[in-house]
Amino acid sequence: MKYQRTLILSASCLLIALLCSIVWGYQKDKYLTERIAPKILRFHVLANSNSSRDQQLKAQVKSLILKKLKDCPADSKEDLCAYIEENKETLEAFADTYLQREGCSYRTSIQITKAYFPTKSYGSLVLPCGTYDTVQVELGAGRGRNWWCVLYPRLCFIEETRPVFPETSVEELKALLSEEDCRSLMNNPPTFHIRLKLLELLSN
Repeated sequence: MKYQRTLILSASCLLIALLCSIVWGYQKDKYLTERIAPKILRFHVLANSNSSRDQQLKAQVKSLILKKLKDCPADSKEDLCAYIEENKETLEAFADTYLQREGCSYRTSIQITKAYFPTKSYGSLVLPCGTYDTVQVELGAGRGRNWWCVLYPRLCFIEETRPVFPETSVEELKALLSEEDCRSLMNNPPTFHIRLKLLELLSN
């Protein structure tokens, strides 16, 4: 009995220590998200449905819009948001022209909003889960699997097979964030991912 009580007590202490570590890590990551989110603009594309056809169209529209935005003269998040707001109808019409040419009856809707994102890796960069300002592109009903990336700084890839993001994007990120926050995003150990996944599961 004494052995069993000792075993139970040890297991309880270990569990409490683990929970305390998760809570502490959650608070730390939550504060990190709160610091970096105002400086980052995400890009979110929602397909009309999960059919293979709609998913292919989502990928094409995503690439078309990113190519359009690639040469945007904006050099800040605010300027890029203003540019997209001013050219929203033009971008929608551009995407709709492609959809019509492909025989689609649905249309494109673009808006700048706030959206929750799970933890996401971009090469060696890991962005923590949280709510970010987002350029949201909704195709038709917007009920299909979605695609997301970072529009500012420019971490979106038009080429799906590209393994790393451009060095210019890394420099933009370093200019936006403090050295400590940038280091936290670029050098996250595996426990960071595990902890955030556990938190996402618990919150759900």
